[in-house]
Amino acid sequence: MSQNLPTPLDVKLMNITAYALMLGFVILLVGTVSVWAAGHKLFAVRGITVTGDVQHSNAVSLRANVAPRLSGTFFTLDINAARQAFESVSWVRSAQVHRDFPNRLKVTLEEHQAVAYWGRESDSALVNSYGEVFEANVGELDQDSLPRLFGPTGSAAKVLVMEQTLQPHFAALSLNIEQLEMTAHGGWRVRLDTDGVIELGSGSTTQVLARADRFLKTLTQVVSRYGRTPEALETADLRHEDGYAIRLRGVTTLTADAQKKQAR
Repeated sequence: MSQNLPTPLDVKLMNITAYALMLGFVILLVGTVSVWAAGHKLFAVRGITVTGDVQHSNAVSLRANVAPRLSGTFFTLDINAARQAFESVSWVRSAQVHRDFPNRLKVTLEEHQAVAYWGRESDSALVNSYGEVFEANVGELDQDSLPRLFGPTGSAAKVLVMEQTLQPHFAALSLNIEQLEMTAHGGWRVRLDTDGVIELGSGSTTQVLARADRFLKTLTQVVSRYGRTPEALETADLRHEDGYAIRLRGVTTLTADAQKKQAR
């Protein structure tokens, strides 16, 4: 009857050494191939496929603007740096970059959707649908009837929400908000497309909307007393506790003598 004899120690050491040498050789081979592949011209990035929203940034111009800023091959390219390069292009809000073996990139873009101007007319700042301010060529806008918003730094999202809350209420009287400003003290000022200016006062969205509704629900009745329509509104101040003050174009409450004195 045969018995399994223990493997001699020297044989065990030889097997372990052979295995270690083989593993080291494989690692060295893989490393050598990887270094060769990483730098070989076969794996140089030769194409970029652009998908997604490219309404303002066509694929040709994107490749021309971004490709020179990409360094490395398919294996060594910094994907995060590539994403930042695409997102630095005008109108691009976000980019997702993926490798496409063996030598291409796939890029999916999301563009800013402009819903308002931001700041002075000489500025090139816009507000997107997320309430984010971005810089772009305003001449590329598909529409030029966007409202203009103003406010302290970082307030764009809040101002946009207020504009979108108020506009439907003004539209019921065929009035459109051309400008909406949030002042440094938190007050709200509206300029209509008829050049009428309305001081809405400060407070929460609910409070401001309540004052605006009280004003709009009675405006037609008030101006009709003077043979006018809401478009004749010149100024309105809604910051009074129990009502509001308005001025209409072509209407004065001064007597003839008072008007002469005021003209002197």
